[in-house]
Amino acid sequence: MVGGFTNVFDIPNNCVPDVLSIFDPHSCTNHVIVISVNVLLLFMCVFTFFHRNQSSMNPQANRRCMRVFLIVFNGSLGLIYTLVGIWTIIRNLRDKKSFLPLDQWAIMILQGVVWLLSLSHVSRRRLPKISVIIILLFAVYLCFEAIWGALVNREMTLISVLNALTLPGAFLFVLCVFTKEKQTDVKSGSLYEPLKPTEYVTPKAQAGTLSKLTFWWLNPLLVTGKTKVLDADDIPKLQPEDRAEMCYSRFMKILETRKERNGSSDSSIMATLFIWQSKELMITGLLALIKVVSLASGPLILRAFIQVCQGKQTFEHEGYYLTIGLFVSKCLESVSERQMNFRNRVIGVQVKSMLCAAIYQKQLRLSNDARMSYSPGEIMNYATVDANRIGEFPFWFHQIWTIGLQICLGIFIIYFSVGVATFAALLVVILTVLGNIPLGNLQHKHLTKLMAVQDRRLKAIAEAVTNMKPIRVIADVAAVFIEARVALTRIIKFLEAPELQKERKNLVNSGQQALVIKAEVISWNNDSSKPTLTDVNVEISTGEKVAICGEVGSGKSTLISAILGEVPNIKGTIEVVGKVAYVSQTAWIQTGTIRENILFGSVMNDEKYDEVVKKCSLAKDIEMFPFGDQTVIGERGVNLSGGQKQRVQLARALYQNADIYLLDDPFSAVDAHTAASLFKEYIMDALSSKTVILVTHQVDFLPAFDDILLMANGKIVKTGTYAQLLDSCKEFQSLVIALSDTSGSDNLSADGSQQQSKSPNQEIESIYTKELIVGEQEQLIKQEEREAGDTGLKPYKQYLSQSNGYFYFSMSVLSHILYIIGQFLQNLWLATNVQDSMVNETMMLLVYMIMAFVMMFFLFGRSYFVVKLGIKASTAVFIKLITSLFRAPMSFYDSTPVGRIISRVSSDLSVVDMELAMKFTIGLGTTMNTYFSFGVLAFLTWPILFVIIPTVYLTILLQKFYYASAKELMRLDGTSKSLVASHLAQSIAGVVTIRAFGEEDRFFSEHLNLIDGNASPYFHSFSANEWLIQRLEMLCAVVVSSSALAITLLPFDASDSGYIGMALSYGLSLNIFLVVSVQFQCQLSNLIVSVERLDQYMHINSEAPEIIEDNRPSRSWPRIGRVIIDNLKVRYQPNSPLVLQGINCVFEGGHKIGIVGRTGSGKTTLISALFRLVEPADGRIVIDDIDITSIGLHDLRSSFGIIPQEPTLFSGSIRYNLDPLSEHSDQELWKVLEKCQLREAIQDKKEGLDSFVVQDGSNWSLGQRQLFCLGRALLKRRKILVLDEATASIDNATDTIIQKTIREEFKDCTVITVAHRIPTVVDCTMVLVMKDGKVMEYDKPMKLMNEPASLFAQLVNEYWSQHKTS
Repeated sequence: MVGGFTNVFDIPNNCVPDVLSIFDPHSCTNHVIVISVNVLLLFMCVFTFFHRNQSSMNPQANRRCMRVFLIVFNGSLGLIYTLVGIWTIIRNLRDKKSFLPLDQWAIMILQGVVWLLSLSHVSRRRLPKISVIIILLFAVYLCFEAIWGALVNREMTLISVLNALTLPGAFLFVLCVFTKEKQTDVKSGSLYEPLKPTEYVTPKAQAGTLSKLTFWWLNPLLVTGKTKVLDADDIPKLQPEDRAEMCYSRFMKILETRKERNGSSDSSIMATLFIWQSKELMITGLLALIKVVSLASGPLILRAFIQVCQGKQTFEHEGYYLTIGLFVSKCLESVSERQMNFRNRVIGVQVKSMLCAAIYQKQLRLSNDARMSYSPGEIMNYATVDANRIGEFPFWFHQIWTIGLQICLGIFIIYFSVGVATFAALLVVILTVLGNIPLGNLQHKHLTKLMAVQDRRLKAIAEAVTNMKPIRVIADVAAVFIEARVALTRIIKFLEAPELQKERKNLVNSGQQALVIKAEVISWNNDSSKPTLTDVNVEISTGEKVAICGEVGSGKSTLISAILGEVPNIKGTIEVVGKVAYVSQTAWIQTGTIRENILFGSVMNDEKYDEVVKKCSLAKDIEMFPFGDQTVIGERGVNLSGGQKQRVQLARALYQNADIYLLDDPFSAVDAHTAASLFKEYIMDALSSKTVILVTHQVDFLPAFDDILLMANGKIVKTGTYAQLLDSCKEFQSLVIALSDTSGSDNLSADGSQQQSKSPNQEIESIYTKELIVGEQEQLIKQEEREAGDTGLKPYKQYLSQSNGYFYFSMSVLSHILYIIGQFLQNLWLATNVQDSMVNETMMLLVYMIMAFVMMFFLFGRSYFVVKLGIKASTAVFIKLITSLFRAPMSFYDSTPVGRIISRVSSDLSVVDMELAMKFTIGLGTTMNTYFSFGVLAFLTWPILFVIIPTVYLTILLQKFYYASAKELMRLDGTSKSLVASHLAQSIAGVVTIRAFGEEDRFFSEHLNLIDGNASPYFHSFSANEWLIQRLEMLCAVVVSSSALAITLLPFDASDSGYIGMALSYGLSLNIFLVVSVQFQCQLSNLIVSVERLDQYMHINSEAPEIIEDNRPSRSWPRIGRVIIDNLKVRYQPNSPLVLQGINCVFEGGHKIGIVGRTGSGKTTLISALFRLVEPADGRIVIDDIDITSIGLHDLRSSFGIIPQEPTLFSGSIRYNLDPLSEHSDQELWKVLEKCQLREAIQDKKEGLDSFVVQDGSNWSLGQRQLFCLGRALLKRRKILVLDEATASIDNATDTIIQKTIREEFKDCTVITVAHRIPTVVDCTMVLVMKDGKVMEYDKPMKLMNEPASLFAQLVNEYWSQHKTS
């Protein structure tokens, strides 16, 4: 109706295209635009609903009126749109019996829903500003359309009126969103302004929607990376919601809620993971769906292009519209896929961080039985390898259903094009899926085995690098699913392992009792028939000093562990009143400064700190360190002597100002002089008002204690004062008498008593503190080394140079080239003959199938050579790495934390094992595919060259810009990963101390920070990856659209439809090829960093050769055992001071040599020089006329026997620990165990010689471990035996037995004994007294003791002055 109003519901359609038709409300073009924009806005509203947290607001009164008007006006508008759409559907069903045409009602309902959703978001201030701007522009368009219809067509409908009213409604949206309001805190009711961040958080946290969609927020970091080499300070921190603490707390909250609701049996960790991430998985699922739909539109547009070229266009300029549609679909595909991948990666980071945190927290709580089942190496593997694999899984999660959906859509499109022939393709797909099921199961089986083997490998390497000194002396998507499943199963099993249930009760100190134990049974295992301790009834008053003594294996340390709550099975009660401090028998020192070790998380108090250092006799030691108490202590305290480590432990305990001090034999590692000083200053003075429980083998301290607990065979056999026990207890008398028996002379005490003991400060140790100082003003532990900048092809060459790598790589590349050529010929054959009536279908299909089989052969060849490359290179790298590590000098281990090594042999080696070869070949293969596709497009549509050349150039520029930051981000990821591994390794080793001091939360917090520090570089690395790929995909969209436009413009005949299809097919796949190519190149450039890191440890300066073939000693060497030390000078580093300063002495064959001196005098360094753990700077050592530097290290070290200062046992059986090479019979082993006083203890175990020994031998007491080392020495029967303070942690009675055994079994051997206990060396043939790295005295012990000025006589006096009272 002209000049008036048409029917309010009439929306006639006009599909004749015209430029002005976009403003014609009746045209198809207009309908497509309106529907498209509404779909976009609908998507943004849904996205905002899931993405933004709802925040309650309390708007000011002066804004409330406007907000009410907004709601009423726009709510009415949206509601009318929706009702009109519904009415249109009802009318169509009534009049036409059909929903069609769809666009009549779809426009109105979509418009109404979008308006109502937008209103809902705006009223809560949740709608992004970009959405409001789009709404405003869209409203302007609708209003112009309504005005155009009224002026040009002279018609007015209800829809045009509603469209005109959208403009004021949009302005209301803008006013509400862009008007700033102060927010009110709902809880407090007070106005507040957002706080400014005090830390450098990732820009993503404050980024807008458009910035997030395009990764624009990452630009500042990438620009920084282009202008300088990135370091850790340049990397922003993660958002709070992505940090480990938040992830762990959220997960645990959900898990606990499910446990309360369903019971523990139905609270699976896997299900909780999905519930925790369900919201994000839904968002990424929606993005995946959009990506699949936009991807599926490609073939449909391709088909339409072919019809256009065949002259079958449905409307004018259809080619242009198809080009625009193709470009839009590709852009939509890119945005959705990039956001999906990015969000999946974020989920992966959150899951990985949570698992790492859970693993760390679990190891802090692991029960004793569980700790026996999970070695430190296995726990490290869970955190460094398995957690990483599970973190990768979310990236592939939606492939589970999108692959199926893509196949279904593909089959539907094929059926739409070729009809029933589709079923043949469907049959092939089904057979392929069914064929992959057994292969998947087989892969799962082998991956499970592989991970178990990796556990054993890491466990062995972890043991090796931790105990290096005693050793020397002694696929595809399906694959991702399977790997993640296996890894998660392993981690879940670990997380569900039993936890330690602490039985002790820490009460507030309010009475007389500090400790009350009433227990019938105390046992480490569940076997109550063989308890560790029985009938323990102890009451200790506040401030009382109690000593625990007894023979090795009597249960002293178990009693201390029970008080700490470490023993899992206790029948009875243990009540501990007050705060506890603990000093372990084996010193546990953190990597860090001396001050950090002493403070142990406490606040610094200068006066208190100085007093603690003084009481622990550490003041002089600290003065001699180059950085004072800021000197970094190496891992496990490698640059401290045994005595210094114990004194640092004592200082750590004293600084805590606890109520109860549990000291497990801390004086065994220090000499008598230092022990006496510590006992007086520390126990009797500093702890005078404290409750002290001291485990000790040194009976000379016992008279000073208020009470003594004498233990034997797992029982407290007697309690009382020293005088009471000496009068009434035979067992105690035996301990005291054993000390006297070891003296060898009753005159020692009398003679010694004539000497005056020097004060502690006069003979302070001064050498060992210098031994491991690298140089002037240089810390021992340096920052982890990493490559910087662009290393070019160097790491790739390093990888391919391993074990014929170039050959296998070349063959795989050649196979792929042949496959590409075959694929091109196959497509060309099809394109050429598809319209050729001269070629029948049978011939065409036969040739096509032959080509396919030939290509299949090439693919198999490529896969074979890739597998060979991976296996050969991995094996070669592993052998070189292990050889390099095992041949590295001790100085390397002194200055390198174990975590750095473990990080490389776990995560980095795992990359080389399983990923690098495949990524290497596919990266190059897809790159060849990409450039080949460019070539095909250029050949078929030559104008595209004007687009391809700039595209290639821009791609190279973008990649260079990306690589500048990406490589540094991955390197930082590697170095920060080492910190996580080091902290975990240290915490596992010191878990008892951490729990004893109640520092679990602090250590957990530190570990969370380290996890975040590692996650941040990785987060920004994959963000940069998506940033790059999105820009390249946009370039590809331009190339593909330009190709399509060129096809439309070029004069193709209808018979050329095959070539057109081929060109468009290559154009559509170009997007995939280029993206996959760049993705794999990016992944490869990131993964190749693992080769860089491994290569750093594959070329460590090694020790001397193990074997010198031209100069090998005879098998019987040394026959006599005569040792000549001639002007021996030793320094640990080129620029460090001399540690041994010209040692001259001769150890005659068969003599028993005792080496004594104060802590740090150079005793252990002399032994190290004997074994060539450190090479002489000058002088030489000659053994039986052979200079030890002239023969190989293996020949030298295998010719000696040794019982080390720190006994080392490895995980395995007792038989393996005694006889690792299986050279002796069981009868010989039992005989040796009997001599070592271990036979009875081992016979009590069901497995006997096959009884299990955990890593470090922690299920055996320290004394028993030293007895095992004695057993090894007895089995080896070498002519020279070295005892490096081997009986320091053994009671005097056992020490007497060992000394007797050594005298009998090695009576014809040269025995070199380094000792703190003077009685140990009194019966030696000769005594070597050392001080400050020099020989002060070397003579017979009795002769030295009779000389008043003798230093040895002074040492004897100090020892016996403490024993005199007893």
